Amino acid sequence: QVQLVESGGGLVQPGGSLRLSCSASGSIFSIGAMAWFRQAPEKQRELVAVLTSGGRTNYADAVKGRFTISRDHVKNIMYLQMNSLKPEDTAVYYCNAAVQYSSESSYDAYWGQGTQVTVSS
Repeated sequence: QVQLVESGGGLVQPGGSLRLSCSASGSIFSIGAMAWFRQAPEKQRELVAVLTSGGRTNYADAVKGRFTISRDHVKNIMYLQMNSLKPEDTAVYYCNAAVQYSSESSYDAYWGQGTQVTVSS
């Protein structure tokens, strides 16, 4: 079994910064792509940023230039540095990872439980 645990959410004023973390643990042989999603109230979950195992990144247009996704391959932790936060960034942020539990298994997708980010004055 694999667990993804997010942390780092909270309340921040517009223009402020937060850094989210997603720690992966459990039966992990290899982690492929990792990503951050978010879901605002009454809206569908949307992709925020993705980081491939090869190090390529892709961001939603709404966060380009403000958010940075990164990963510590040794510790199996993914980060999302969020700068210049806006009220419209308010959402529950979820991490997602493609995890292989053995050299012969396929990659399965796992989700964290989510962490609330609220941007308000």
